[in-house]
Formats: sequence, structure tokens, C-alpha cells
Amino acid sequence: MLISTLAFTFLNASIKFLKEFTPFQLVFFRSIGSLFFTIPFLIRNKISMVGNKQKLLIIRGVVGVASMLFFFMSMQYLPLGSVVSLRYLAPIFAALFACAILKEHIKSIQWVFFLMAFMGVLIMKGFNSQIDIIGFVYILISAIFSGLVYVLIRKIGTHDHPVVVVHYYMIIATLVGGVLSIANWKAPQGFEWILLSVLGLFGYIGQVYMTKALQGTQTSIVAPLKYLEVVFTMIVGIVWFDDLYNFWSLLGICLIITGLILNMKIKKNN
Repeated sequence: MLISTLAFTFLNASIKFLKEFTPFQLVFFRSIGSLFFTIPFLIRNKISMVGNKQKLLIIRGVVGVASMLFFFMSMQYLPLGSVVSLRYLAPIFAALFACAILKEHIKSIQWVFFLMAFMGVLIMKGFNSQIDIIGFVYILISAIFSGLVYVLIRKIGTHDHPVVVVHYYMIIATLVGGVLSIANWKAPQGFEWILLSVLGLFGYIGQVYMTKALQGTQTSIVAPLKYLEVVFTMIVGIVWFDDLYNFWSLLGICLIITGLILNMKIKKNN
């Protein structure tokens, strides 16, 4: 899980470095880079790329692209640590969608922890003038779409291989990002090529090692470690991008992460 969190941290930092490129172009390079890994894997293991739940796979891909796009857009306005922290609200929206769509039950104590996380959001925005409202709205929209992705993946279930699900997602993202970036395409120069090339690599490594960690160790032990991404990203943001975090930002981030970890522990004990 440590390798996974570091990979996602460097992915986030790379996106921040590439702020001169449109979010559409970043989506394109992030996605096409991952296809260089998914396609050989599926061919080598003789897994059909067509999939079984095509309709759900396409919907999951479209919703995932929307989440990725708004996530990249928010980075143009907010400090890295704030973006990553607010993105982790996705499990709360996932629980709400699961309650409405999958008819899952949410315990009363879970609502308390959800409220704690939302209090963190309100504190971050209400008491911190450094949080730009546009970026704040973008990352909340991204978290909502990400929460819906969780539910769609649940509905796909074991009908399709995980790499097939990712493959559909990356194909749709490549097409959407490629088409929408044509009008404002910026030709990469020098070191930018390297950063753009590793977007897919970092994303793929992050996904693979996160999956391996969850498969090989108790989820209740490993899963909380993914929140180290917030800490790592904040450190990178401070060192590389001169990001600043006041008391209210740190308090809000702590409430968000604490609320989500406590909720996760309650779910694991069910």
C-alpha cells in the first residue's frame, strides 16, 4: 500500500506541474498511458476486451472520466493536500448512492461519522479564505462522480475482470480527452514529455499495488494506509509548490480523514 500511495502522490504532483495543459489533454495522456499496460495484460492472459456487462462498463467509464476531469480541474485552483482530502469524500457519496440504488442499510453511527467529515469540509471552506470556491465546487463534483463509480463497480461485480473494467474506462477517457483537447492542444516540450508519459505509469502502479495490498492483507489493517496519500501530497505541495495550510485547513483535513477511517472500521466490523 505504501508503494501505491507514493505512486498516486507523484501522479498528483505531475498533474500540478503540468498546469499549462488543459484538463482534457491531461486526461488523454493519463489514459492512453495506462492502455499500454492494460492491453498487453489482457492479450497475454487471453481475457476478452469486450466484457460481459457492456452497458454498465460504458456508464462506469463515462462517470469515471467526469470524475477525473473535475479532479484535474480543481488542481488549478486548490493546494494539492486540500484537493486529495476533499476527494476522499467519495466514500460518503458512495454510501448515499448505495443506500438509494442498492438499498443498502447505513447504521446510525455511520451518519455521525459522515457528519464529522462534512464538518471538516465546512470548516475548510468557511474559515479558510485560501480555498477558492471554483476549485472547491469542482472537487466536490469529482467526489460525487467518484462515489457513483464505486456503486457502478459493485453492480458490475465479478461479471468482468478488474482490468477489463479499467480498460473500458481508459479507452473512453482517451477518446473523450483526445477529442476535447484538439481545439486547445499544446505541444509538449522537453521535460513535459516525460511528465506526460509517466501519468499512465503512476496511475497503473498505484492501482495494481493497492489491489495487491488489499488482496494479501486484512483490509481493516491496510485500507487506512491509503490516507497517507493526503500526508505525502501535502508534503510535496509544501516543498515543491509552496502550498500553505492554516489551522482551519489542517483541522478540516483531520476531521475528514478521521470521520472516514472511523466509518470504514464500523463497516469492517459488520
